[in-house]
Amino acid sequence: MRSITTFDLQYAHRFYGFQGEAQYLHGHTGVLTIEVEDSVNMGVNMVYPCNEIQKVAWDVLKNFDHALVLREDDPLLPAVLDVYEKQGIKDGHPQNTMKGAAFQTELCTAYPDCRLVVTKETMTVEGMIKMVYALLKDKLNIAKITFTSGVNAASCEFSDRKEIDRCPLCGVALDEHGVCPKCGYKK
Repeated sequence: MRSITTFDLQYAHRFYGFQGEAQYLHGHTGVLTIEVEDSVNMGVNMVYPCNEIQKVAWDVLKNFDHALVLREDDPLLPAVLDVYEKQGIKDGHPQNTMKGAAFQTELCTAYPDCRLVVTKETMTVEGMIKMVYALLKDKLNIAKITFTSGVNAASCEFSDRKEIDRCPLCGVALDEHGVCPKCGYKK
């Protein structure tokens, strides 16, 4: 069975080197859907609480929300960082409170203080799915991710899930010590 949750993400990007309208800097509202699959947890009668999927995923995804997403070789990147430096916002601003923890993967690096994600590949709907899966695959048993942005959409199903020990009282994943971070249950 699957638990399904959806996120709205506002972001700006461009397709550097692309011939067409997408080569210009532009923004989108993207809709990301994550489907988590597992057995129904006896006691709580659910696969995984959707509000907990939201919390786990949002810790990572908020770095993409209201962010500029540029490819690492885009000549616009140094110019943007230069302007941020001159404005005094490259290393953050007190009003920048919707940021997540910085991360670096093979596909992308988040610089939350300046609302920037730098990618190895052009940020397409397919690229977003690959990045999100790489960031969350060890935290959730992701069965499928769908991302829609403008008129573009893609989805991918995943089968390389692992056993995640979950709390019998509230359904969330137990930490490395076998303790539920939500209710304190100990295995």
